[in-house]
Amino acid sequence: MAEPRIVLVTGAGSGIGRASALSFAREGDHVVAVDIDQVAAETVVGEMAQDQGLALAGDVSSPADVTRIIDTTMRRFGRLDVFFQNAGVPQAARPIEEIPLEEWGRIIAVNLTALFLGFQLVAPIMKRQESGVMLVTASIAAIRPRPGLSAYVASKTGAVGLVKALALELAPYKVRVNAICPGPARTPMISKFAISGSQAEIEERFMASVPLGRLIVPEDIAAAALYLASDAASIITGVAFEVDGGRGI
Repeated sequence: MAEPRIVLVTGAGSGIGRASALSFAREGDHVVAVDIDQVAAETVVGEMAQDQGLALAGDVSSPADVTRIIDTTMRRFGRLDVFFQNAGVPQAARPIEEIPLEEWGRIIAVNLTALFLGFQLVAPIMKRQESGVMLVTASIAAIRPRPGLSAYVASKTGAVGLVKALALELAPYKVRVNAICPGPARTPMISKFAISGSQAEIEERFMASVPLGRLIVPEDIAAAALYLASDAASIITGVAFEVDGGRGI
């Protein structure tokens, strides 16, 4: 039986992060569930086997919080095999001239700068190990942008570029780095991409743009994360893996 991996998932308290954390746990891995909401992180860990999970609270855009999270993980487990930077924030669709500088700054801080902070701390660990997988939740918006989401698109396009650059940098150390690009997903975040409309109306509008005719669900992304972190994907690095029902075509 394979030795359990140590997996860290950010934004693990809900949506894609929650589904992914639980999926890795079902594989028998030890999971560090990180969320800005301590209660949400603890709730997810409570669904795992005893002593299988570790709940940590923190803001991924805070250098101090990210350092504490990685240090705590290493003290507890001594290694890190899968680092899934999933936490992110949306943008309500609006013309660029209506986006406050503060909103731009927050989106870039959480969706892009936070990845840089995490990579800076985890890259040396995985280089020493000469093994490891890093994953990022990007977006199909990085592949096929839509009007009104300029800040969000900029952050996710930057995320894909960062992943590709780091994949080349870490390849000599046998560390793989990949981005997952979800299409419109049925998560609590989807309603925040629209200025108006009920949850059902917003979901219906997004669903109409997906050729396969349904919204992506968190379990779709979790399945992609499991695959990209597995030995079956051992030759795959630097990709923007589209999980979008054809929306990016």
